Amino acid sequence: MYQQFNDQFAKSTRQFADATAQVGRLALENTEAVFGLQLATIEENMNAAFAFFGELAEVRDVDGAKAVWPKGVQIARENVERTIGAGQEVFGRTFKTQEAIAKLAKSQFETAAETVKADVEKAAKAATGRKSAR
Repeated sequence: MYQQFNDQFAKSTRQFADATAQVGRLALENTEAVFGLQLATIEENMNAAFAFFGELAEVRDVDGAKAVWPKGVQIARENVERTIGAGQEVFGRTFKTQEAIAKLAKSQFETAAETVKADVEKAAKAATGRKSAR
């Protein structure tokens, strides 16, 4: 009796540890992807801004500033678009990761429920068999 309980407990513990490891792996992969995406976006934005500041530093008069100004506005707009796009992609990736984790949790609960149901049915049959033997 105790051996059966210990075996079931050990099996459940292994399943829980495996599921936890999978959740951790999914979360870590998502974190790496999100961090890389955000870092790449920041790098692109900084390169564009510093290139513009280099051109701006070469301006010596008002006419030169008027000529460079539209380019600065364009760079700012592109930087904002890149940042928003990266934010949307981060949201999408995180949402997909959360869905995968939820599916994993659901399958673990379903497996545990099936195991418990089977054990209960087995115990009920055993108890019924003992009653009829009396």
